[in-house]
Amino acid sequence: MLEGPSYLVSRDLPSSCEQESKWIYNTFRVIELSNSNCRLEDGEEILLKKSCNLLSNSDCQLGDGEELPLKTSCNTLSNSKRRLEDGGEIPQKKSCNLSDTHVGEGPVTGFPDIFLVPADQPDDQQNTGHQSDSGSLIHQLGRDISINCLMRCSRSDYGSIASLNQSFRSLIRNGELYRLRQQMGIIEHWVYFSCSLLEWEAFDPSHRRWMHLPRMPSNECFMWSDKESLAVGTELLVFGKEITSHVIYRYSILTNTWSTGMRMNTSRCLFGSASLGEIAILAGGCDPRGNILDSAELYNSETGTWETLPNMNKARKMCSGVFMDGKFYVLGGIGVGNSKSLTCGEVYDLKKKKWTVIPDMFLVRNGGDGVIEAPAAAEAPPLVAVINNVLYAADYAQKEVRRYDKERNLWVTIGRLPEQAVSMNGWGLAFRACGQRLIVIGGPRALGEGMIELNSWVPNEGPPQWDLLATKQCGSFVYNCAVMGC
Repeated sequence: MLEGPSYLVSRDLPSSCEQESKWIYNTFRVIELSNSNCRLEDGEEILLKKSCNLLSNSDCQLGDGEELPLKTSCNTLSNSKRRLEDGGEIPQKKSCNLSDTHVGEGPVTGFPDIFLVPADQPDDQQNTGHQSDSGSLIHQLGRDISINCLMRCSRSDYGSIASLNQSFRSLIRNGELYRLRQQMGIIEHWVYFSCSLLEWEAFDPSHRRWMHLPRMPSNECFMWSDKESLAVGTELLVFGKEITSHVIYRYSILTNTWSTGMRMNTSRCLFGSASLGEIAILAGGCDPRGNILDSAELYNSETGTWETLPNMNKARKMCSGVFMDGKFYVLGGIGVGNSKSLTCGEVYDLKKKKWTVIPDMFLVRNGGDGVIEAPAAAEAPPLVAVINNVLYAADYAQKEVRRYDKERNLWVTIGRLPEQAVSMNGWGLAFRACGQRLIVIGGPRALGEGMIELNSWVPNEGPPQWDLLATKQCGSFVYNCAVMGC
């Protein structure tokens, strides 16, 4: 066993989304050592290049091309290279490299050294008699450059970054970093889905990383009730019913916790919904007495407020919603006094605050030869998704993908769903837009614990060519699914 403080320098930092990761690096943090044992000599330069990847490997080049690999628990601001004059030396204690981000036109010189020390030491020992400004994050770079670098890190690393010290943790948990990312157009889309009651998984399709969310705290009534889900801003909302009323559970990626207490203006279930940035619209559904609603409301995740919108032209439940061209569309569903699916759609203009009916926007599926039509109430809401303002739909019976032609108001079959995309009248299958990709989540029916597949396709002019992103041992029935982009 090692005695005294230990510094992990031989192992790459694992992703905070990996199940076995326990954030073992949370006993370390970055601080300033203004009077370090090793200073940059005159003429030595630290070059700042293209981007900033925190917590990853980098190489430190010495004179004459010799390289010293640094695999540390905090290769802060990676892929940068420090070049010294001939004869210069870098002690191996320098375990933090600087960022690949653009700062001015020339090299930045004169930075003091950065390295890791145990965070559980008293402040006077950490600072070795010198003061540090924790509000500067990475003090040698200053707060603005530090944030600029952190914005470009994958948000799957933010859990580990938050464990470094209070300043990093505060920056991530107060949502400031995500607001700045949105302003800069830096968005990562993750898929959140549940294949087991009260259990949720998150998947990052770009880095192919998994994250298991904390178990939802709830009672048995909520666990077995019908549920809808929606991701908006940095929140995952799950709507259901408890013994006497509807309830909303909110998961925050800022704190990695579930909470309750929020209320809509009109309690509802079986509604259509979609989100756009920090806002979401919920339309239709049923009230606690089972009445089909024509009302709609807008939720703002930044303010936590609900705004009642004008009523739709037709009341409907078990419908689907999407945003397209900056407007909210609601499709399908079941109306009042009619057991058949509605074929009309409606579009809500957020600027004009007005609903407009679109006749025959969503035609009833004909099932095809040899397919027994299920009653409308037994079918899942329409499986629809929007990529680059183009609307796509999945026909679960024919296992086809269709594209909507807005000009001609008709649907065109463009190809097939993945073979493992099995469902029960559309239930148990997820069909979602995830950034520039269409994502299909499903698996073959199996007794006990099955296998789930995540397939993706980036739409183009040709038929779908599905890429198997990942498989996971869990239930093969998808109860709920939402995509969060932040």
